[in-house]
Amino acid sequence: MDDKGLVGKISVSSDSVSTLNSEDFVLVSRLGDETPSSTNNGSDDEKTGLKVISEEGVSFKIVGNGSEQQLQRELEDVLMDPSLADAKPGPSTGTENSDVPLAAPSPAATGTDPLSAASPKVEMVLPVQTAQESELNERSYRGDDSSSDGSPGSPIPDEDSVVFSQLTYLGCASVNAPRSEVEALRMMSILRGQCQVPLDVTLSVPGVSEGTVRLLDPNNSTEIANYPIYKIMFCVRGHDGTPERDCFAFTESHYNAEIFRIHVFRCQIQEAVSRILYSFATAFRRSAKKSAAAASQQPAPLTPDSDLFTFTVSLEIKEDDGKGTFSAVAKDKDKQSFKLRAGMGKKIVIYVQQTSNKELAIERCFGLLLSPGKNVKNSDMHLLDLESMGKSSDGKSYIITGSWNPSTPQFQAVNEETPKDKFMYMTTAVDLVITEVEEPVRFLLETRVRVCSPNDRLFWPFSKRNHTETFYLKLRQMERKERKSPSSDSLYQVVSLESETEREKRKTTASPGILPGGPGSTVPSPPEDDEEEDNDEPLLSGSGDVSKECAEKILETWGDLLSKWHMNLSVRPRQLPALVRSGIPEALRGEVWQLLSGCHNNDHQVEEYRTLITKESPQDSAITRDINRTFPAHDYFKDTGGDGQDSLYKICKAYSVYDEEIGYCQGQSFLAAVLLLHMPEEQAFSVLVKIMFDYGLRDLFKQNFEDLHCKFFQLERLMQEYIPDLYNHFLNVGLEAHMYASQWFLTLFTAKFPLYMVFHIIDLLLCEGISVIFNVALALLKTSKDDLIQTDFEGALKFFRVPVPKRYRSEENAKKLMELACSMKISQKKLKKFEKEYHTIREQQEQQEAPIERYERENRRLQEANMRLEQENDDLAHELVSSKIALRKDLDNAEEKADALNKELLLTKQKLVDSEDEKRRLEEESAQLKEMCRRELDKSESEIKKNGSIIGEYKQICSQLSERLEKQQSANRGELEKIRVKVEGCDKCSSLFNKEGRVRAAVSAAAPPGGSEETDEEKEALKNQLREMELELAQTKLQLVEAECKIQDLEHHLGLALNEVQAAKKTWFNRTLSSIKTVTGAQGKESA
Repeated sequence: MDDKGLVGKISVSSDSVSTLNSEDFVLVSRLGDETPSSTNNGSDDEKTGLKVISEEGVSFKIVGNGSEQQLQRELEDVLMDPSLADAKPGPSTGTENSDVPLAAPSPAATGTDPLSAASPKVEMVLPVQTAQESELNERSYRGDDSSSDGSPGSPIPDEDSVVFSQLTYLGCASVNAPRSEVEALRMMSILRGQCQVPLDVTLSVPGVSEGTVRLLDPNNSTEIANYPIYKIMFCVRGHDGTPERDCFAFTESHYNAEIFRIHVFRCQIQEAVSRILYSFATAFRRSAKKSAAAASQQPAPLTPDSDLFTFTVSLEIKEDDGKGTFSAVAKDKDKQSFKLRAGMGKKIVIYVQQTSNKELAIERCFGLLLSPGKNVKNSDMHLLDLESMGKSSDGKSYIITGSWNPSTPQFQAVNEETPKDKFMYMTTAVDLVITEVEEPVRFLLETRVRVCSPNDRLFWPFSKRNHTETFYLKLRQMERKERKSPSSDSLYQVVSLESETEREKRKTTASPGILPGGPGSTVPSPPEDDEEEDNDEPLLSGSGDVSKECAEKILETWGDLLSKWHMNLSVRPRQLPALVRSGIPEALRGEVWQLLSGCHNNDHQVEEYRTLITKESPQDSAITRDINRTFPAHDYFKDTGGDGQDSLYKICKAYSVYDEEIGYCQGQSFLAAVLLLHMPEEQAFSVLVKIMFDYGLRDLFKQNFEDLHCKFFQLERLMQEYIPDLYNHFLNVGLEAHMYASQWFLTLFTAKFPLYMVFHIIDLLLCEGISVIFNVALALLKTSKDDLIQTDFEGALKFFRVPVPKRYRSEENAKKLMELACSMKISQKKLKKFEKEYHTIREQQEQQEAPIERYERENRRLQEANMRLEQENDDLAHELVSSKIALRKDLDNAEEKADALNKELLLTKQKLVDSEDEKRRLEEESAQLKEMCRRELDKSESEIKKNGSIIGEYKQICSQLSERLEKQQSANRGELEKIRVKVEGCDKCSSLFNKEGRVRAAVSAAAPPGGSEETDEEKEALKNQLREMELELAQTKLQLVEAECKIQDLEHHLGLALNEVQAAKKTWFNRTLSSIKTVTGAQGKESA
């Protein structure tokens, strides 16, 4: 496991633990968020919780629990310090709860490992059992007094681990979102409710990050299953207050990264759930402390034994995955270019590790710079924002992380999509301040990148995602007088800094060119190849690098050809064979191979492939055995269980199920691997099927390899014609074609030869057919003729096995060989002639055989054919029954659909009838409404007229009343004036009234009594008359007021009526009535 790839921040909560991939861990919140939370860098991690770092740089963090001391105080009822257990052994030492047992070291921890004794104490350890104390602690762990007979102690594996007993395994299920807490809790609830026969198990959690989680049988201490830590992706416990509060689960990647399973467990003691989750963090914490202890025991660094210091600098690019986290970007299949997506935020991570000489202390990073292009100037470099810097957890590497916003103008060149099969260069620089070196040291990394669309699917996501370069730093030790100050820490001065790439270029430039061979050698070999040919080790399959670089003129020619070809895929372009003989450009091979084989439209086969990989293969063991031996020299296939071997396994398995007659044969995996290096596995499977069936490769495996032996005969006859002296030599030493050419035909030269030559052979095969194998075989024999003639039987076999493949590691040699193969003219007529000769000889041999042997062989052949036909018959019968069942189901579905459509038709017809009835009803209502509107309008007009006449009458009455009131008032005033005059003229009366006409209050006492009585009567009569007049006047005023009120009321009604009439004229009733009148008038005119 790569230390640099493991460096990162890991967070763990008491409820769940998650990993980004098999190596990075992140925190998953309790709130049901399905996306992993990104962790902070630097000091933020130390503020948010307890940090635990493993030996390989993987760190766990308990987030949201305060400081370490607070967390210990909160959990002291369930957690305990193992150092107290070592100091004071006993069942209740170190905790107030006597029911919680102590954790003792496992046998691996108490062994002879010196790190175990020096390892610092783990401050919080789960209440778990070890092998030595499982029986002793079982009773206290259960919290009762029962005996330990029922559960014997569980053995600990050969690693530092802790063991949990009294667990129940509820089962496992496949999940699509392995890091989703919501889905994990849902599956936990389902499995807890559906589990009928739970399984009692013991769980062993490793104490180191390289360990394995194991399930043990509590009865016989045997291992049931194991799950490596790096494959466990997510851990979660049930929420409090739910039935799953005593359960926990973890998800793991099963066999490959596309299948994920969740395993659910139940604890008999609920408190143990949190302890089990916390045990993962404890394991990694122990690993980190052991590493620190080991580092403390290392001797002091030695003085440099030379002036050359070697550094390994790795570049990793991380990209925003849209879920709040940054994932490492994939690299192209040639391992030389990063695949970036436009518009995505990115991070640059630099790992610097010193690999030789005295260790130099890196003080800090002076700057992290980036620039598009290659061989850029210092002024063109742009500074990135530094996020973090510091040593890795294991102390081996110095890590610098910077953020890169590709949307800024200076990085626009690496934020635009590059054309298909094109790439560009990007330069990254990191300036480091080294304590003992006078000036900062700059490491410069140049790498190729390709920018894709943000929605593109990136194939081939390799596990190795770093671009690594080795640097050689040459230093000179300075004299004291050369230092800037006597107290300065600087001891060295930089003499030179050179990368491995620059050193190789310098060596290549300085070394002489390829030496020409002797006159008898057609294809010369480079001197370095001759040295390695003395080595008896054969060349590993998958050797050799194939560059994607190609001349622009060649790419333009191929681009024009492909454009024309895509317009009519059924006809190959005329100039295609000539271009293929020169070799297809590596960048275009995947597309051209699919077009040559006719797999440009293979959607049905892609779907069939996805179905085939789900079926079981009877040759699974043979496939698995051969996968590890296929292209071990290639990075994509050399990792056991890696992406390359996984895809290769699926293709071979799918073909073995697809072709039941042939199945899987040795050699198919090499051809499938070649195809996988140029296209996704679905398309690779389609091209493999085409080569096997349409190009006749599967015929070589049929009928006891009869066709293969025919090919050997044809090759020997061609040798006899083209290379007679070598043919005679092989006859003399007894070397037959099948002894050296079997792999050539069965694997199409893919098993032993370098990839550059292999790819060119597949180019010719797909273009011209399988007869190309004869051209290449004759070219190989012809170029090696001088060497082969000098060998004996064993020497010739060894020469074919070792020197021949190594000779063509040189691209120049391989080109000359392929040119020679293409120049050899082998007609199909000649091959047919040799084939007839072979069959004639075979018939003669069969006739010379004893009849019984011939009949027995024929009988065996017929029995095999009969068995095959019976199997085919059974398959066809099964297929027929299946098809009938499928047709019956389809027919039933069609009938049900027809019934449903008939019902819908009837409902639609009924709705149509109802709609027509509704239409007629609405028309009638409209006519009635129009008639009602007309009547209302007539009524309104008559009321308006009536109201007008009433208003006129009211006005006339009001005017008459006004005139009458005025007359009455004038008459009243005249009479009052007369009375006043009379009263003033009368001596008696004048004394009774004042000038205003009011009665005086007192009367003279001297008045005679008789006159007083008359005066009183007159007064009383006048008062009564006056009151009557005042009453009449009041009534008159009241009438006047009432009349005015009526007038106002009438005017108000008149205004309302006028408004209603005006509104009625503007309404749609009036317009409708007008339209009806217009239409009626028009119809009347027409009828007239």
